[in-house]
Amino acid sequence: MTQLTTAFLGVAHIHTPGFIKTLNTRKGDVRVAAVYDHDAARGQQRAGELDGAAFVSDPQAIFDNPQIGSVVVCSETVHHRKLVLGAAKAGKHIFCEKPLGLGQSDAQEMADAIKAAGVTFQTGFFQRGSPTNQFIKREVQAGHLGRLTRVRYTNCHQAALAGWFDTEWRWITDAREAGGGALLDLGAHPLDLIIHTFTQTEGDVISAKASVGNRGGRYGQDIDEYGTGLLQFASGATAELEASWVDPQLHSPIEVFGTEGQIQASNNGVLYYSTHVEGADGKVPVTNLPPAAPHAFDLFWDALLGRELPVPLVTVEEAAQGSRLMEQLYQSAGRSTTTGLSN
Repeated sequence: MTQLTTAFLGVAHIHTPGFIKTLNTRKGDVRVAAVYDHDAARGQQRAGELDGAAFVSDPQAIFDNPQIGSVVVCSETVHHRKLVLGAAKAGKHIFCEKPLGLGQSDAQEMADAIKAAGVTFQTGFFQRGSPTNQFIKREVQAGHLGRLTRVRYTNCHQAALAGWFDTEWRWITDAREAGGGALLDLGAHPLDLIIHTFTQTEGDVISAKASVGNRGGRYGQDIDEYGTGLLQFASGATAELEASWVDPQLHSPIEVFGTEGQIQASNNGVLYYSTHVEGADGKVPVTNLPPAAPHAFDLFWDALLGRELPVPLVTVEEAAQGSRLMEQLYQSAGRSTTTGLSN
């Protein structure tokens, strides 16, 4: 049986413990040989949670190891550029946590290096694989909603209300390290879904505007706790994305409207109306949704093992486009996502 050998480049991201748990359950498929982090105590702790993994104080030790064929980049976002470029130059396949970059310049540089190296890339946009999002993409691509007019995607939770970032994950609230606050952190997911689902039929995004706010101030007044973005496609259709760290409950409704149909998804299910689909009356929740795909992290390993994937990996071009558009959204709100790149 083929076993992959990988390494962590940074373990700062809030999803790192979940990724470690996944890899510990996939020992037959993947072996973690090494863990690097600029914070030695943090790196040593995470290495100790992985059977047989050694902590290394220099990422070059990972780049130079021919047995390591892939890397998992879970550093603070400001460090992605250095680590991803080093991995690409060394010919390592790359899973990089989202967002790829702080803005257009670093994201595009990484994308160009990854494409030039010809290595497999994946990032953490796991929401693409949900039954609802697979269903929406399928029906949009089939033309069953007619000409699209507007869409709305929301991704919100209570991180700032509940203090999720008070200790270990505090860097997520520092724009110099993370690029932005709630709109960038949570908004990256709906932005990816919008890019993935609608650009094929609606063309490029030609306008990106946003407004951000802060009402609680738990992590200071300079970081956004919520925000709303408005995109316009070349077709004229518009897309709204909303994100928040200050919603008392998980909140992620989706609405897609066209001239001949509409889809509304919430915790109560998916309502679908279409003049093209028999039985799609918009009153009874859809029951024949596609099966859930594995998490984006699992899809990366399955791809490296040559297994068939139910949904494609995120292309590095799509990841870079998301970073570019997010930078534009923040700029329109009078903020910068790239302050950390000048440090």
